Amino acid sequence: MNVVHTVSDLKAQLAAFRSNGCSIGLVPTMGALHAGHASLVRRSLIENDATAVSIFVNPTQFNDQNDLDKYPRTLESDCQLLTAVADEVASEKGKESIIVVFAPSVEEIYPEPDTRQFSYPPTDTVMEGAFRPGHFNGVCQIVSKLFSFAEPTRAYFGEKDFQQIAVIRRMVDDKGFDLLLCPCPIVREADGLALSSRNTLLSTDERQTAVNISHTLFESLEYAKNHTLEETRQWVVSKIDKVEGLEVQYYNIVDGKSLQDISSWDDSDDIVGCITVFCGHLPVRLIDNIRYK
Repeated sequence: MNVVHTVSDLKAQLAAFRSNGCSIGLVPTMGALHAGHASLVRRSLIENDATAVSIFVNPTQFNDQNDLDKYPRTLESDCQLLTAVADEVASEKGKESIIVVFAPSVEEIYPEPDTRQFSYPPTDTVMEGAFRPGHFNGVCQIVSKLFSFAEPTRAYFGEKDFQQIAVIRRMVDDKGFDLLLCPCPIVREADGLALSSRNTLLSTDERQTAVNISHTLFESLEYAKNHTLEETRQWVVSKIDKVEGLEVQYYNIVDGKSLQDISSWDDSDDIVGCITVFCGHLPVRLIDNIRYK
């Protein structure tokens, strides 16, 4: 596994593989890697000849400086996890697993301010777009840069960030990136909590409280069978808000393609509930989603 810190070194490493006809997978991350990230890297290693993993806490997608400052940065342990995944896949495939880790500085990525504007309404204006102004513009700035640097064959993103994938898909179409976007299922703890780098910011008690989010979403699948969409939405919000230490910021039940709110279970054959909840005293902002159909 090679760790590079500059765009020129990343391009040189990947160009060497590409010149030999190798396919390249890209897994963009902000570090603090966990089993969810590992599942993305594992899939990329299986489906490609070489994999680039970016580890970069991107400042342009944070609209809260405190949130940016407290985001965990754990490059050494991240590399240990990646080495373990690469070794595991190599053993299964019977050949070397190639990972290039791209861990740049902010100055390397943004030698000057990125003034580009990305706008994909209504996909990027609801939910996270409404509550985190500028967030998806920052996401598109960094992801478009990574796509340009790495020129991947495939790029892998976790479905916990359901709306982010939809926005990136719009950007890929808009900018004409020649790659395959590969959404990957949410990875959860044994008790159901969606894996997130932000979980490391929770105390032990807060971690136990947070599991009520996923438990309520799972229970809502059964509740929804005998209740209207709006009744289900309100039930989820009410049940989570009643838990001390949790506060729902939003729970939208949307068409899985357009991300627009729907009013009836009959309005779509692709229905997803997307939630954001504040947990604990910091508080830590947690997201999750559940598919109704």
